[in-house]
Amino acid sequence: MSAGTVAPPEPTATETDYRVTFAGLVRSEWIKFRSLRSSWYTLAAAAAAMVVFGVLIGYQTGRHPANLDVEDTVASATLQGYALAQLLIAVLGALFVSGEYGTGMIRSSMVAAPRRTPVLLAKLLVFGTIALVTLVVASFVAFLAGEAVLSHYGLGFSLGDPTALRVTAGTGIYLTLVGLLGSAFGWLVRHTAGAISALLGLLLVVPGVFGNLLGNWGKDIARFLPSAGESFIHSYTAPRTLAPWTGLAVTVVWVIALTAIAAVQLRRRDA
Repeated sequence: MSAGTVAPPEPTATETDYRVTFAGLVRSEWIKFRSLRSSWYTLAAAAAAMVVFGVLIGYQTGRHPANLDVEDTVASATLQGYALAQLLIAVLGALFVSGEYGTGMIRSSMVAAPRRTPVLLAKLLVFGTIALVTLVVASFVAFLAGEAVLSHYGLGFSLGDPTALRVTAGTGIYLTLVGLLGSAFGWLVRHTAGAISALLGLLLVVPGVFGNLLGNWGKDIARFLPSAGESFIHSYTAPRTLAPWTGLAVTVVWVIALTAIAAVQLRRRDA
């Protein structure tokens, strides 16, 4: 038999049936997320914090309307539960990634998907979608519940009032971005406690240091830190803060930049 008549080998069952696709990676990440009760508990706690604080703030504002701070008299007042919710979603974002490093499962994931970057993108897509849907819904529930309490005292806002729709949807969007920042730090630090500490320091401590201790130049730098997106979820513009949409854009840039750095590091370092 000549070489020209040799038929190419038939693909094996392994090559045809077990090819790794991005859809398969997304399904895998979805299974990882939904199979952990702690993920749902943390997400539910973040949503519940929004609603409970919305009702409590509505009650306190309605009962004691005099001598309120400006943030308690605007449409975003009943959404101040975001402060606690951002801590919880930051922890969940970091844990969704760093938890695999803690258990060693990340090595199995990288063996199954040697290109690595699709794994990062699949986690980003699954976590971002779940967080966005849950937190936007929770923000609307918190706003409507808080305003319903306020309306009992003849106060309150509706979604048709200026800034109300933006701050309500924006709170869920901003919290999702905070969770994605947590995921990025999870990839970068690869340790749950370290990732959470780094992110919360960047969100809560560094802005205070630059904004309160280092004069006007420090305040100018603080405007462009990851927490700049908070201007998007308030109905008033505090001094020396960015305009709402500009602030949101700054936070988005931070998420993209840190995720890109995490993707490069993921390709270069051992799992």
